[in-house]
Amino acid sequence: MEKLQLIKDPYNIVITGVGGQGNVLGSKILSNMLVRKGYHVTIGETFGASQRGGSVMSHVRVSGKSTWSPQIPKGKAHLIVALEPVEAIRVLMSYGNQEVKVLANTRPIYPVGVIAGELDYPSIEAIRATLAELSSTALFISATDEAIKLGNSILANIIMIGAASRMLEFPIDRQDFKEVIITTLPASKLDVNLKAFDMGAKMVRQ
Repeated sequence: MEKLQLIKDPYNIVITGVGGQGNVLGSKILSNMLVRKGYHVTIGETFGASQRGGSVMSHVRVSGKSTWSPQIPKGKAHLIVALEPVEAIRVLMSYGNQEVKVLANTRPIYPVGVIAGELDYPSIEAIRATLAELSSTALFISATDEAIKLGNSILANIIMIGAASRMLEFPIDRQDFKEVIITTLPASKLDVNLKAFDMGAKMVRQ
């Protein structure tokens, strides 16, 4: 399969969230979609605590030329996909730059300290303002809310991947996703995952 030349090579994607949201699976699905297109893809380690509630971050580096080291250098992300809104700020502070694009889920997951009343959690308005100030593009989608309508909140990760597919600077599509899902998840989960991917893609209009 012919590879498309990347204007930004490597193209650096950070997928972040908290444990239990499925962002590690999401990063693997996205990476396999890109491999299917013929790109060289490296997935970085997951940073932070992977248990439910802990911060999780995956690096995905995409190249049309060669394989790169798995860790994205500070300040060199091109796209940040955040399944939890405050995690978007956390990653942006380390890997952001003036040209970075941010895709963030609107549904917060409150840390124990916030639930206990020991810490404050910023309002979604404050988060939006911060991300807009620190990025070239900041798009928020209600991935968790829509996933619940499909019957399972974990499908927010697939909705986010569908949305992210429209924000990349090179094409991947529904067929790429379908081929990867067929080999990744049980056949009984194909239809609902395709619906989730389509839902995410429709939320982003280029």
